[in-house]
Amino acid sequence: MQKNAGMKEIHPILVVDDEPSMRMALSATLQAEGYTVMSACNGEEAIEICTQRALKSPFSLVLTDIKMPGLSGIDLFHHVNRKWKNVPVILMSAVGTIEGAVEAMKLGAFDYLEKPFSEETLLTSIKKALGKIKDETTIKRSGDKQLVTEDPGMKKMLKMAEVVAASQATVLIQAGSGTGKELLARFIHDRSPRAHRPFVAINCAAVPEALLESELFGYEKGAFTGAVSRKAGRFELAQTGTLLLDEVSEMQFSLQAKLLRVLQEREVDVLGSKNAIQIDIRVIATTNRPLLDEVKAGRFREDLYYRLNVFPLMIPPLKDRIGDIPYLVKHFIKIAAIKNGKNVELISPEALSILMSMTWPGNVRELENVIERAVLLAEKGIITKDQLLFSESISENKEPAPSPATTVWEAERNIILETLTQVSGNRTHAARLLGISIRTLRNKLREYHRLDPDCETSGVNSL
Repeated sequence: MQKNAGMKEIHPILVVDDEPSMRMALSATLQAEGYTVMSACNGEEAIEICTQRALKSPFSLVLTDIKMPGLSGIDLFHHVNRKWKNVPVILMSAVGTIEGAVEAMKLGAFDYLEKPFSEETLLTSIKKALGKIKDETTIKRSGDKQLVTEDPGMKKMLKMAEVVAASQATVLIQAGSGTGKELLARFIHDRSPRAHRPFVAINCAAVPEALLESELFGYEKGAFTGAVSRKAGRFELAQTGTLLLDEVSEMQFSLQAKLLRVLQEREVDVLGSKNAIQIDIRVIATTNRPLLDEVKAGRFREDLYYRLNVFPLMIPPLKDRIGDIPYLVKHFIKIAAIKNGKNVELISPEALSILMSMTWPGNVRELENVIERAVLLAEKGIITKDQLLFSESISENKEPAPSPATTVWEAERNIILETLTQVSGNRTHAARLLGISIRTLRNKLREYHRLDPDCETSGVNSL
């Protein structure tokens, strides 16, 4: 057990690891950063220390290894989570216990660090847990695509995706069209041990029924009329890498049985061949329909559903993370301006409030299309409401939030007041979510009160 001596306690942290050298190294690193540190060599000792400590005040954070003799780090997390729910727990371990770490994160563990990790990774995670720094807005993948979010639920989902990426588990991504399912699949692949191996995708809805089997499994020369040469299927092309089965719910029922066999036996029967090909791939499947509903309706095999649904991930629709719109808009403006050679950098608050009042049935993809059209039409480097052109589907589903409004001014006012309500009146936080300056927000509130003295702006603090 260690503790800083003769110092005022600053964010007391409990380090738990059965390896003495690791325990000492972690403690020394954190003490050098000014943290108060205590340590334990196993889960049982950690619980005893936590219990004694709680008589004064709980730890600010618990950093624990997962695999330890006796009480595991997962068991310790459950105990801490029950007794002191607000104490963040960071888990550490090797790849072998990824699944347990993911399950713990589902239940509320703050983070998972895969050993070996850098000092910078450790300190960044701890600072985030203690609220010293906020999470990154942009989470990158390989290439030029990015996942952009400030939404807590979305961030938690992405963290789980990062953790499960290191395992071999089959992943099922369920989300609406335009939410970024393939992007998330690539995000997982790029953070997996297979990152430098092939990433092969097939859209089960886009390939005609008669061709999907041969596209998936391949065929030998002469297997059927027109098979003039051998063709490798997507499973074979993805060997040692990742295969994305996009919109798997659209696969015909008869073919689902063959897919199930491939996933169970890890081998592919090539059409026209007597020999099966052994495969070593990671499978990620996506669907824009609730797959369990498809099972209940008899359109999807139950056994295949459970084979695919080893680790489910859900991407929330854009209408459920309206706070992300200012960040996405800024991101898409930059991309569209570069792509089209336009000098556009900004969007007017009025135009942004309109975007934030939409229901977005087309999700992030539809927002990106709207922004690209606006960038093409924009003048003087700024997008105004006049450049916002919506598809018919969105226009028909337009739904101002939080309540019906007959003018743009009313829609803007409603958005601002609703945002302030959601952040308990914190003007700084609201301005950041709305993508406007605190000065603009203050002027807007004065205007609302001047034009409508009954407008409820009281209780809004000036932070």
